[in-house]
Amino acid sequence: MESTGSGAPDRRRLSAAARTRVKFAAIVVSCAGLVGVAAGQTSASPGLQFTQVGHWVYNSAFGSAFHVDGSTNQVDAQVRVPGGEPGSQVAQGEQSGYVVQRSRVTVFSKSTLSVEDTLTPPATEQPVVLEVAGGPYLVYRNAGQVVRLGDPAATVAAGGPLSRPAATGDGTVWLHRIDSGSLCELPKDASRLACHAQLEQGHSGALTVAGDQPVLVDTTSDTLRTVGRQGFGEPAATGVDLPASAQVATGAVADRLAVVDPERNQLLLIDTAGLHKRPVAKPIVVELPKDGRFAEPVTTSNVVAVVDETRNDLLTYDRTGAPKDRAKIPGKGGAGGSPRLARGEDNRIYADSADGSHVLVVNGENGSIGGVEINGETGSSPSVQASVQASQEPTPGATGGAPPNPGGANPGTNPGTGNNPGTGPGVTLTPAAAPAVTVKAASGAFTVTWNQPDLRGGTLVHYLVSAQGQADRQVTGQSTQYTGISGTVTVRAVTRFGSATVRGKPGSATVPAVTPPTVEIVRVRSTIGLVVTVNADTKGAPATCRVSFGSASASASCNGATDITITNVAWFGAITITATITNAGGSGTDTWTGVPQVA
Repeated sequence: MESTGSGAPDRRRLSAAARTRVKFAAIVVSCAGLVGVAAGQTSASPGLQFTQVGHWVYNSAFGSAFHVDGSTNQVDAQVRVPGGEPGSQVAQGEQSGYVVQRSRVTVFSKSTLSVEDTLTPPATEQPVVLEVAGGPYLVYRNAGQVVRLGDPAATVAAGGPLSRPAATGDGTVWLHRIDSGSLCELPKDASRLACHAQLEQGHSGALTVAGDQPVLVDTTSDTLRTVGRQGFGEPAATGVDLPASAQVATGAVADRLAVVDPERNQLLLIDTAGLHKRPVAKPIVVELPKDGRFAEPVTTSNVVAVVDETRNDLLTYDRTGAPKDRAKIPGKGGAGGSPRLARGEDNRIYADSADGSHVLVVNGENGSIGGVEINGETGSSPSVQASVQASQEPTPGATGGAPPNPGGANPGTNPGTGNNPGTGPGVTLTPAAAPAVTVKAASGAFTVTWNQPDLRGGTLVHYLVSAQGQADRQVTGQSTQYTGISGTVTVRAVTRFGSATVRGKPGSATVPAVTPPTVEIVRVRSTIGLVVTVNADTKGAPATCRVSFGSASASASCNGATDITITNVAWFGAITITATITNAGGSGTDTWTGVPQVA
């Protein structure tokens, strides 16, 4: 059997930042035509796997990513990611989150809530985000590129454009090449594709998952077929005429596939019993508003959600097609595009407004809709800023795990009070007090210092320092330096309670306003070396002056008339001296050409 690509995946364990930096090293994969199973692609034992709780959304107005707890309909964490474009998506893995833009991907830590790295994606298009085991994945459909942000990280070239991907519960991503019709899999620990089947020429279709098995919906023959390593299963009729433009959900609701027919504005629920040679019930047809515009539906085990993009309405239905709830998605459109639906691993559906100002949360059991406004504030109680990683749920049946409770939150976890199962019963995660912060202009930089505040019973992990226009810093000491900043600097103590980390209250200080210094060379004398006299105007901030003659130079603190001596030099006739002054306000230069005075 022939396998796609070359080389084996790197099995070394890397740090989160190191793994991130190699994620976009492309592994070129050819998938032209039908090929067999790639050797060495069997999945390793999954061990303890975690379900990602809640949903992240990016709001460009606040320059931050916010975490929404779907069980409480509250924002419980915030990460500053300045400069993101409207409509940016946020994907999450077990330890990191990723703000995904067309031009870059910003990586942040879910435990420290600070930016760790910035990556360049393989294509300048908005990818499809898959939050599955081993991921998340970014699928660049037009470019035919798949990026795994989990471990092992990889960028896999599919060799051609792709339809919408689907993923099974073990983290295997299934892809359909539009041009060749090839149907391929990328297991969660593999760095190459394996293609097992090929859609007939002239046929169109879409991938989905039913009963945790990949299924191809052939919209030309109106059939369903399972896809596996042995190729296609036997076709089963859909019982309905599907247009080529049919929008197929990537998962089933109960035992039915959800499909939007955009030409008739209908939601179709198609029985999958025929895949298993059982009697097939007739498709359920739900009439959608005739003047609406609908993209692909999103499903949980019991609920289907669709967005009417004409009205910005979110509509939910149960497995029988009965309407359950309807809500307006607030917010503005513009550069952010249309509202976006996503299924969380916590069996909820999240609808982001186009501008990231609101998130609607759909209960995956009964279809009810709740709303969350993203207003820059975190939580309803000042005592809660626990890391999101601490509230992950073990996947049912995974080694060492326990079943999640029906409400979708960890047993013993209450984001409204700060109780956390990793800290013992009844323990409250209280943020540290705000430190006292000062910012002073030093030679060539601003020095930021702070005291250690009351940690409120926690153990200090580090300080999180934020300055306008700069990436957040993690500092273990009590000072740091910046150049070229303005506005305010904010410092928080990050503390640990058992396995949970908590961001403290912010302390801040204003960066002093300074203007660039100036320097003038007023005299050059020849003694043992060259003595350069400068007149330094520091504009009130400490400054350093540097004088240079050829490759020789000397530096000294300067203010007003200052002599600086360049030693070990020889000269003849006219020479040129350059002086530079630098402080927190900037720099200035002056040049002198002439014959030095002889002492």
